[in-house]
Amino acid sequence: MADTRSVAIDFTIGARRLLAVPRQLATWSFGLEQVLARDLPEPPRPGRDGLRILSAPTERLGELGARYPAFVAGGRQDYRRHYIDMSTSFADYLARFSGKTRSTLRRKARKLAEETGGYTITEHRSPAEIEAFLAAALPLSARTYQARLLDAGLPDNPAARRTMLEAAEQNRMRCFLLHAGGQPIAYLSLPVTGATLVYAHLGYDPDHARLSPGTVLQMDALERLFAESRYRWFDFTEGEGAHKAMFGTHSAACTSLVLLSPTLANRTLLGARGAFDTGVAQVKALAERSGALGRIRAALRG
Repeated sequence: MADTRSVAIDFTIGARRLLAVPRQLATWSFGLEQVLARDLPEPPRPGRDGLRILSAPTERLGELGARYPAFVAGGRQDYRRHYIDMSTSFADYLARFSGKTRSTLRRKARKLAEETGGYTITEHRSPAEIEAFLAAALPLSARTYQARLLDAGLPDNPAARRTMLEAAEQNRMRCFLLHAGGQPIAYLSLPVTGATLVYAHLGYDPDHARLSPGTVLQMDALERLFAESRYRWFDFTEGEGAHKAMFGTHSAACTSLVLLSPTLANRTLLGARGAFDTGVAQVKALAERSGALGRIRAALRG
């Protein structure tokens, strides 16, 4: 029996989800090392409504689709999967940034310290430390726009907690909290898979967004992680983003999509999603030409 779960087919504009239509899908997910090796793991049996494919190598989509010829494809997203090659030192990693970018990163850290009266960063690895991390990070996560608008905050359920604690028992969790003004204002959660750090969740207090706490936390965490000399890759996982593009050293062409059973309801759903995405892309292009895109994004996150 396939590991089938309820998966939302989302209709989103920027960071705001307008509609979510549930479908019972199995998931075929590709790790970074599989993407880089251009490897195809064993496919799962489809769920009741079909299959969700996450971050597959774009060049091998034809082979993936050929395994499920009767299913209807939709919701396709093509993107660069950003990652960091951690085989060098942190100093070498910093050297890839321009002098202007390095100066900007230092300035962000100084400004955060000055305006909050100083900050500290704690690292959490052991099960007890992960429990402390969750106690502080979960209330913060609930306030982030990722959680409010996209249901993409830290998962707050017994199964997710158990998974993190089991990983911590095997030394496969790295979590970080940035504290300022006596409270946590940013968090970063990184499961470890083999020699790869997986960028699972980053969030920050929206009241401190102008101080870039997520960026400050990311840089500090990377310095500590490079110092371990344990990891080969830092995987930013599926999806684009300025944060991922700035911190990544390399990228790979990947695609996510769903393959649904060819019922009338599923065909109608995917047709509506395709028309919606086309309309959003047209509006976005118009907003970019008019210079209004930044204001629209800010309004959607508000």
